[in-house]
This record gives sequence, C-alpha cells and structure tokens, in this order.
Amino acid sequence: MALISLSLLTVGPAAATTDEAAAAVTAMKQTARAPAGFVDRPIVALDWTLAETLTGIGVRAMGVGQVETYASWVDQPALPQGTRDLGLRTQPNLEQLAALAPNDILISPMLASLAPRLSAIAPVTSIAIYTPDADTWQTLVKATRQLGKLTQREPQAEQLIRLSTARLAGYNAALRQQSAHDGKTPLPLLMVQFMDDRHVRIFGDNSLFQAVIERMGIDNAWQGDTNAWGFATVSLEKLVTLEGRMVVVEPLPPGGREALARNGLWQAMPGVRENSQAAAPLFLPPVWSFGALPSANRFAELLASHLIDGETAPEGETTDGNH
Repeated sequence: MALISLSLLTVGPAAATTDEAAAAVTAMKQTARAPAGFVDRPIVALDWTLAETLTGIGVRAMGVGQVETYASWVDQPALPQGTRDLGLRTQPNLEQLAALAPNDILISPMLASLAPRLSAIAPVTSIAIYTPDADTWQTLVKATRQLGKLTQREPQAEQLIRLSTARLAGYNAALRQQSAHDGKTPLPLLMVQFMDDRHVRIFGDNSLFQAVIERMGIDNAWQGDTNAWGFATVSLEKLVTLEGRMVVVEPLPPGGREALARNGLWQAMPGVRENSQAAAPLFLPPVWSFGALPSANRFAELLASHLIDGETAPEGETTDGNH
C-alpha cells in the first residue's frame, strides 16, 4: 500500500489553527440543508474513495479531506455543496474534527496510522477497497453496501450497484454489436497516468480501470506485474514495443499535450508512431484511479464516448462522458 505516491496524500493546505477550526465549525452549523438528492449524516470521510461512494449514494458527509484537491484528481462525482474541508488526508485538522463531533470517522487502511488519534474523537471505521488477490469489482460492491448500511442508505447503495453493473453490461453489448457490424474488435488498451515526462503509472490487474474494461469486453495490453493498487510505475521506453491504444488519464505533465508533442519518447508510443487515427491515444479528464463505483462509471462513460458510435450506444445512455 505504501507504494502509492504520498504526494497525492499530502498535497494541500496546512492544517488550520484552532481559531480557524472554530470558524469552520460555525460556518458548518450555518450551512444550508443538504442539496436536493442528498441527506446529511454525522460522519466524516478522510479517504476520497469513500467520499465519492457516499456522494454516489446521496450522502453529504460533515467533512472530507482535501476538498479542493479532490476536485482536481477525482473531479466527478463532485462533492455536495457545503462539504467542509478537513485539511490533509494524512494530517487532518484534529481540532476541527473534535468540534464537529461526528458519530463516525471513515478511513481506508492506508490511513491506519491515524486511528489511535482519531479514535479519541469518534469511533473509526476502516473500509478496504483494494486488497491483493481479491476481485476488485466485488470489493467495490461490498464497500458500497457497507457504506449504505452505515448511513441508512441501503436502497440507494443497491441502486448504485445495479446501475453500475447494467451500464457496463450495456457498453459491452454495444461494443460487440459494433464489432459485428464493422468486423473490427477494439484494440487492447494501455491505460496510463503521467508521473513526469518520462514515467507513467500503467494500470493492470487489481486496478479499477482493469475491472471496468473487463466488463466492457476490452483487453488490457499491459500484462506485466502490478502492485496492490493495480498499477506499475514504468518508463515510457517499456511501452514502445507494446501493441495497443494508449489511454491517458489527466493530469498531464507540465506543458500538457504541447510538451508531449516535443517528447521523442512519446513520439515512439503505440498509435503515435503510426500516426493512426484508429489507434490514436485517447486523452481523458481526471478520473480517480483508486476510486469506487462512481469513478468506475465515469471511466466507462468516458471510454464509451470514444469507442462506441452514437448509433450503437446503449439506449438511454449518452456518450459524452458527463455526469
């Protein structure tokens, strides 16, 4: 678990002072009732994966770790208006937490070292999402049910599970129909996120992205080893000899696509070197690669917007990738 970049856990403002915490709590008490479609629950979620799942079942938590940074890395589903920012996920503002007096503090095993301090404020519930040798999709389903029960939103949790399963099955059917019509199958995918201009995380077994494309009937071009989170960090050179279609999930390295266009290694990537429209890399907006069912839905929709013709899109679905 420690292999995940700690930079993603520590980016954000420093913990607020006691006065700032008190002001935040006062603002919290003055916040209007939950937006339409949401209910308030006296819980906080330091982990983004748990926070997005709560959002997906219509729960507004009292607070979430690094709300502003969540918007950059997770993007959708957007947290409900009025969700308080609890500071760094790895160093939450304990004064603010104590003043909020939640009934439960939700964390992932990644944040287990915080449990002794947090448990002095409120009961701590740790919910695992990514575990070695487990079926990632079934783990996501289990976590959704657990959160539904914890928040008395069990019908909404079951609805999220049903809709997620049906959506991916629909995309699978649409891709098979399209393949039968065109006589072509989708190219295997190389799903990456840039760490810098020469290194990427590439996603394979045990990853959210792998769980999604499996259910869409698409192969993964990366068959190498991955860690407990379902990715390996590799140099671009390792991808040069692979055959498949690049899927690049933002954010991009400094300089964006213009910098990539000047990057000699990028010019040797599959689909770029052939200058092939059919195999051209796909650039997707941010999707939380360590997410749960809401991020799975978002990734599937974004892929479908590129891979499925409008005529074969599942009935009732749009393919613009928006929620």
